[in-house]
Amino acid sequence: MAETAKIIHPIPPLFCAESRTLILGSFPSVKSREAMFFYGHPQNRFWRLMALLYGEETPLTVEEKKRLILSRRLALWDTIHSCTVTGSADSSIKDVVPNDLSLILQNSRVDRIFCNGATSHKLYQKYIYPKNGIRALKLPSTSPANAAWSLERLAEAWRVIRDDT
Repeated sequence: MAETAKIIHPIPPLFCAESRTLILGSFPSVKSREAMFFYGHPQNRFWRLMALLYGEETPLTVEEKKRLILSRRLALWDTIHSCTVTGSADSSIKDVVPNDLSLILQNSRVDRIFCNGATSHKLYQKYIYPKNGIRALKLPSTSPANAAWSLERLAEAWRVIRDDT
C-alpha cells in the first residue's frame, strides 16, 4: 500500500528566456520524483505525445527531453509546490501549497499556459489564477489513469500548444 506523506516538489522548472508556452502538471508522480524529472512514469504518454506533435523521435534521456521542450519554446512545471499525497494519486492530494510561477513569467516570454489534466487546472484556477490573472486552458491528462484517451485523440486536443497552429 502506498504511503501518505507531505512532500515538497523536488524538480526545478524547465524553461529558457525564449519559452512562450508553459505546460503545468499537478505534482510529480513517485516515478518522476525518483527520476528527478517530469513525466517519469513509463506509461505516461507525455513524451510520446510531444514527439508526435513535433514530428520527432520519442526522447528517452533527460537531456533529450530537455532539448525537445526548450527547442520548441516550451516550459514545464507543476501547479503544486508541496502537498500531502498518497503514492501518485491526484485524487489523494491535500494540504496544497501552490508553486510561484513568477520565476518563469519574469524570466521568459511565456504568454500561454496549459494544464495537463483536470487536477492541475482546478488547482491553477483556485490558487494561481487569482494572483497572476493569466487564463490557463485545460487539456486532457497524459496520465495512464486517463486510459479513455488514445494517443491520437490526445494529439488532436494538444495540437493547440503548438505556436504555429
